Amino acid sequence: MTLKNTLVELSQTLLPHHALSQFVSKFTHSENVMWKNFLTRQIIQRYGVNMAEAAISDLNVFKSFNAFFTRELKAGTRPLTTEKGAIASPADGVVSQAGKITHGDIFQAKGKSFTVTDLLGGDTARSEKFDNGEFTTIYLSPKDYHRLHMPISGTLREMIHIPGRLFSVNGATTEAVNGLFAKNERVVAIFDTEMGQMALVLVGAIFVSSIETVWHGVVTPPSIKTVRDWRYETEAPTLKIGDEMGRFNMGSTIIVLFEKDKMNWNSDLVASKSVQVGEKIGSQNS
Repeated sequence: MTLKNTLVELSQTLLPHHALSQFVSKFTHSENVMWKNFLTRQIIQRYGVNMAEAAISDLNVFKSFNAFFTRELKAGTRPLTTEKGAIASPADGVVSQAGKITHGDIFQAKGKSFTVTDLLGGDTARSEKFDNGEFTTIYLSPKDYHRLHMPISGTLREMIHIPGRLFSVNGATTEAVNGLFAKNERVVAIFDTEMGQMALVLVGAIFVSSIETVWHGVVTPPSIKTVRDWRYETEAPTLKIGDEMGRFNMGSTIIVLFEKDKMNWNSDLVASKSVQVGEKIGSQNS
């Protein structure tokens, strides 16, 4: 490990992640008009947020900064792929990595990886479905649309809330902290699909005040010390490709997992590629 990576990891490790995130949450949910408008304008200007795409462009309409951050887009701004057997991007963002799960390991960055078992909460029966399967990791920056959508149609079978730290998920930290995504707090949603099981892993990060899903609402907070598990054996929610499935209240990362030999990513789905919700990023094996 380089000196730079060591310093990044040390500085991140020493931070009181959850306390800082709770503090930031109070400010981002504040309905003080002057404060929330000031913060919103700063983010728009600094990160180049495209408000022409937003369903609501008048900042005064948003009750809080968080309402702006999780804003809805205008209809038609994210066309959904209509190609048969296509897999759609679940988020606006940048691909961190994409490829095969090799002997249960997922590549994070040069010299760094984590296991599917650790990522999915330590249950080998749950993780073995994805041995030698496919994964992609997509990072959402502050400028991005922060609602998450279904890559393909599926029926929910299980949701798991896994406690952990809240390291930053930016490029520098991803390169510095080994097993980052399996250390951070996260919510896993496992769906039955026509391509076998699919896992959507919503990874928390520093200043991410909460993660929520459309069928449950806010999952975290609270942040607890033990894994929580919900199984949907009856009246399980079924969502179609392109349907909203969740959102980050502040930005983070989503990881998508598929079983072995069920699908392939597009050849151009590589690290640093920008993607948008609904565009084709992979396809079902014929």
